[in-house]
Amino acid sequence: MHPVSLESFTKKYKTLLEERLRDAVGSLETPENLAKAMLYSLEAGGKRIRPLLVFAVIDAFGKDPIHGLDAAAAIEMVHTYSLIHDDLPSMDDDDLRRGKPTNHKVFGEATAILAGDALLTLSFSMLADMPEEAALATVKFSLIKGLSVAAGAAGMVGGQIADMEGEHKQLTLEQLEYIHLHKTGKLLEYSIIAGAEIAGANEVQKKMLAKFAYHLGLAFQIRDDILDLEGTEEMIGKPIGSDAMNEKSTYPALLGLEGAKKALQDHLILAKDTLNSMGLQVDVLSQITDLIGLRNY
Repeated sequence: MHPVSLESFTKKYKTLLEERLRDAVGSLETPENLAKAMLYSLEAGGKRIRPLLVFAVIDAFGKDPIHGLDAAAAIEMVHTYSLIHDDLPSMDDDDLRRGKPTNHKVFGEATAILAGDALLTLSFSMLADMPEEAALATVKFSLIKGLSVAAGAAGMVGGQIADMEGEHKQLTLEQLEYIHLHKTGKLLEYSIIAGAEIAGANEVQKKMLAKFAYHLGLAFQIRDDILDLEGTEEMIGKPIGSDAMNEKSTYPALLGLEGAKKALQDHLILAKDTLNSMGLQVDVLSQITDLIGLRNY
């Protein structure tokens, strides 16, 4: 079997994903301004790493990635809602996201909050309405429950509040890892396990993929912290240096810049070692791992 390039894989499935996102919002009976606010952030671009992980895991099992389309769309809706809310004045108070004015700067704070709420709730409807050929009822139940945990108080929201409470404090490495394994890592892990559920993975395979997700999630955040020091606003689409300005603990602050870069490489190696031990078609997953480690945005 010929290796698949990440570029061609991404182009194909990002196109399908973005069509599905537009269709899902366009079919809603809702006020026009709310739909516009939802689509504004959904269509702002971005890496689409989480949906690509869903597709890539299904592909690794030799199944048709298209079966993960609605799950991938649901995850991107949750991720986008979290970004809208993170940017609000009461949270990170950011004016730019992916090089564009943030949602509340365009539509106002109240509409931005409601757009985020609408995307979060729509995500569960997407999972519930997945066609039977993509997921049986038992799989849909597992996907819905898993997303509620990954996105909620025991996952992303819990990590977000721990992050806020950690500002202006010197955190330990263990405390910092807790924040990022929840704020960022839980939704990344869910994306990987959702793909495995749809592909019919067994429990041992899901356990191995969860280990892969652990290292991938930490690598993702360490790279973010490094970019906040070494990147440019043009590269990453938002102001740099915000971590220092908000007096946040980061991996470079705790480990030094070179120590953070070494930790990044260690997690990338462990992630790829885990993948390569599974006997699956992991070309695309391996390339996504490299993308996360080398990205400039």
